[in-house]
Amino acid sequence: MHKLVVLYPKPADPDHFRDYYVTKHLPLVMKWPGLLAWRYSFDVAAKRGETPYFAVFEADFADAAAMVAAQESEYGQRATADVVNYATGGVVVIHYPVQDGNQS
Repeated sequence: MHKLVVLYPKPADPDHFRDYYVTKHLPLVMKWPGLLAWRYSFDVAAKRGETPYFAVFEADFADAAAMVAAQESEYGQRATADVVNYATGGVVVIHYPVQDGNQS
């Protein structure tokens, strides 16, 4: 499994971010080919102090190639271009292969 994580610093207009993200941006994301699962939260907290992030998004793909194909697809390109419409605080995008950590 391969995970894509998007971290969003606080935007200029949090209400606009929430509304736009849910009603316009996520519908584009849901059309990504190869997307196995996705989740997001506007309730990002830090263990200590104030969190530098307002929101987080996670997406699961079978592997890195599937993630790249999704990003290069029509809806992947549209979602990337759409970020400027709501994320005025910018974005941090990371991705990585997931290692299972099962305890016996």
